[in-house]
Amino acid sequence: MNALTVKIRRLSSSHGLPLPTYMSASAAGMDLHAAVGADIVLAPGQIALVPTGLEVAIPDGYEGQVRPRSGLAVKHGISLPNTPATIDADYRGEIRVPLINLGPEPFLVTRGMRIAQLIVAPVMRVAWDEVAELPQTARAGQGFGHSGT
Repeated sequence: MNALTVKIRRLSSSHGLPLPTYMSASAAGMDLHAAVGADIVLAPGQIALVPTGLEVAIPDGYEGQVRPRSGLAVKHGISLPNTPATIDADYRGEIRVPLINLGPEPFLVTRGMRIAQLIVAPVMRVAWDEVAELPQTARAGQGFGHSGT
């Protein structure tokens, strides 16, 4: 498989931390690490913007998707309030991860902790074709829960 080359820049706050890393040969996402200077305590219901100390130049035609880590979500209720968060190809600022504590206990974010996953994916551009009517389907306009499950 060919790899997409993405330029990445470390800020001084990420000194000593790994670059985003795939944790297995078939992993879709790379782990992002917290580049905090001091621990952050996330109370239940609290949101904090956690720095990674990294800036990236996503190539045109791609986006970065920041997603929750399943282990943190299942074990502690830690997620992202805007999941997946998008890093546009023209953004050049620091990647900061908005974490939310949906669990019942305070959660401690420490330096170097794996806090989220980053996926770089192609983006399809859309050209709208405005019509008076859409093609019919069996589902039609049936929405949430339409299948009965």
